Amino acid sequence: MRTIPRLSGCVTSKGQLSIQKQNPYPTEIIESSDIQQSDSPESILVKAIQIPASLDKTVQPVTLNISSAGYYLDVIAEQLGVTDASKVLLSRTIGKASSETRLYFAASESLVMDLLSDLANVKDFHVEGPPNARASYFCGQGIYGDAIMASIGYTWRSKELFHEHVSLQSYYRMLISKIPSGNYKLSREAILAAELPSVFTTKANWRGSFPREILFAFCHQHRLSEPIFSTTSVPLKASCELLRSQKKLKVTEVAGLATEYANGGGLNAGDGESVGLESNFRCEVKVFSKGRDLIIECSPKEIYRKQTDATHSASLKVLSWLNAYFKDLGMPLEKLNCSADALDISFSLENFHKEFALSQSIHNVQQSGTQGSKLPESKSTDMQYTLSGQDVCLPNIEGSDSGVFPSNGSLLCISYSVSLVTEGGHTKELIESKDEFEFEMGAGAVISALEAVVTQMSAGQCAHFNMNLPPQEFILAAVDDPGRIHSLLSSACWLEYHVTLLRVTKPPEERMEQALFSPPLSKQRVEYAVQHIKKSCAATLVDFGCGSGSLLDSLLDYPTSLEKIVGVDISQKSLGRAAKVLHAKLSSKSDAGIKSAILYDGSITEFEPQLCGFDIGTCLEVIEHMEEDQACRFGDIALSYFRPKVLIVSTPNYEYNVILQRSSPVTQEEYPDEKSQSESCKFRNHDHKFEWTREQFNHWASELAKKHNYSVEFSGVGGSGDVEPGFASQIAVFKQESLLDEDDLLTKQNSSQHCKVVWNWNCADRSVVGTLSNK
Repeated sequence: MRTIPRLSGCVTSKGQLSIQKQNPYPTEIIESSDIQQSDSPESILVKAIQIPASLDKTVQPVTLNISSAGYYLDVIAEQLGVTDASKVLLSRTIGKASSETRLYFAASESLVMDLLSDLANVKDFHVEGPPNARASYFCGQGIYGDAIMASIGYTWRSKELFHEHVSLQSYYRMLISKIPSGNYKLSREAILAAELPSVFTTKANWRGSFPREILFAFCHQHRLSEPIFSTTSVPLKASCELLRSQKKLKVTEVAGLATEYANGGGLNAGDGESVGLESNFRCEVKVFSKGRDLIIECSPKEIYRKQTDATHSASLKVLSWLNAYFKDLGMPLEKLNCSADALDISFSLENFHKEFALSQSIHNVQQSGTQGSKLPESKSTDMQYTLSGQDVCLPNIEGSDSGVFPSNGSLLCISYSVSLVTEGGHTKELIESKDEFEFEMGAGAVISALEAVVTQMSAGQCAHFNMNLPPQEFILAAVDDPGRIHSLLSSACWLEYHVTLLRVTKPPEERMEQALFSPPLSKQRVEYAVQHIKKSCAATLVDFGCGSGSLLDSLLDYPTSLEKIVGVDISQKSLGRAAKVLHAKLSSKSDAGIKSAILYDGSITEFEPQLCGFDIGTCLEVIEHMEEDQACRFGDIALSYFRPKVLIVSTPNYEYNVILQRSSPVTQEEYPDEKSQSESCKFRNHDHKFEWTREQFNHWASELAKKHNYSVEFSGVGGSGDVEPGFASQIAVFKQESLLDEDDLLTKQNSSQHCKVVWNWNCADRSVVGTLSNK
């Protein structure tokens, strides 16, 4: 307004916030401009959203009725309760870069008077009226009073009035897109099923927008500068030293790299960039405000063989941290700092709170507005345990067990539907459904409740379960008519999920093994354990790292001397699958010989008196999923405290990978932009923290046996020990040579218990007790 008087040919209108030409256009200019008044008598109806300033009031749809001879801003002004368009202020555009969506709000009379009374001396002003937190959150500008969100206006692209409808669903989708998980859910079109994955595994298994793209979108949505990525090349020698310093040394990978480098091999860095093998990659990412104030800096310690993997992994760390904040907006500072440290993130608390101050009031309102209900009890009678901790009731699983069930790394395809059900079941509204939805098991790519249920299913089975409501913004973003559903959310209700597991694509490790071995290595390992059980006449067995119970399940198909079997694992989702499978088989077998079966939730690297003194212990293909120092700790705990008479440990032979990967037809599918002929062998599973050569495994096992007074013999399955490169799966069998001192054993048995019984089957009355909690 102060500048206008100095502009040539422009004047202000008295008492109005508008400008106009001082002199009208000449007639010939108007005639040559080809501007024509529309002859159409019809009005234009444009759907828009009214956002009240009060957070207690709900967002409502409105319709702007613009006549052919009218001015759209006059219609918006009327909707806002002011006399004409000159009283309307508008925000910057919001949403996509090409969007014309803006927020419109009314200027107060005091603002107009202040500006017009003394233009020369006005240096700053504040708009009066209640602040509109929701509208301000969208555009990053101060919006006051009620606001209209509309996509309408004149653009340089056309002389016609541009307009698009803005629906309630559009509003809620824009709202959840400002959260990392919401952005990912929208990219998958699975708002009530998908979740931002916790780990970036392979490009081939990732579905939806990639982490780097989501981080760029997040910064755009919050009016931040684009994230800055700094990818550095790490020489081979430095890579080895770095891995050692992190105690994450993958000796075999380093050895493979060195061998390949000596042979003149090269690496594909991603994005078409080829570099020498002497380089691995690390990526740092920084997020700045528009004013270039540093907000977040992520400096991962991990290094990657591919540049794109380093970039996506660093992006995902930032997104995961931000997502945790948005899920728990009242998170204490100590917890926020701890989560940042765990993800190699540092941040400026002052700048962070400055940029995300409005997030708390907006998303907390949406979450507090969601009403839950006591979930109906399950009608399932095949097993009694609950999935608590996620507000999920026991799933009902239907259909025969096909024997093809998921494991971590599997690529699953499901169909599902989600309905909103009111208490008493009087109203049931379909919210979301998909005929086919793919995700990687174990990567956190779906909500945890859904993954926990699917873990218990086999291909072809169906399940349905109920769970309490998520924040209502997600529900309203998923439905076509949020207005109708919003009224239901004010009453007690829950979500009902129906899921069918269509197919399971096994992880690369299993596919590689099946391509070369018949029967598969997994079955050969079970048969190897069975032979030792028979030979030792063992009556009790504990399976360390039992997972989904595949070994314990298979043992029930063989006649053995076993009377008690126990499994222990840290994954409650896997224990859920194990409990279901074992209960079904034990309840149907009257001649199994098993008198009791127990599943424990706990770590095998912590002493647990309930796991002591078994005749035989097994730990098949488990230790490679730990860090190497944890694998060493397990060995010490198992042989010094648990002390089974016989302990069987198996782990992949890294030297055999070259044969497996050459025989596997899935290598190029999993890594389409890599040339397997010129690269060293990969680990068999992306979740493996290490894989040992025969020499490394023999050294580890021999030192343990010597230290704890056990003998050890080496064998394996798959291939031959007499032919290079040995067995595909190498096995160490430890045999106890002396008993533990009774006083020491008593002391240990009186130690505190870390494991929790989650399932306990007893032959005497065919009963099962305990609950299975899903965290």
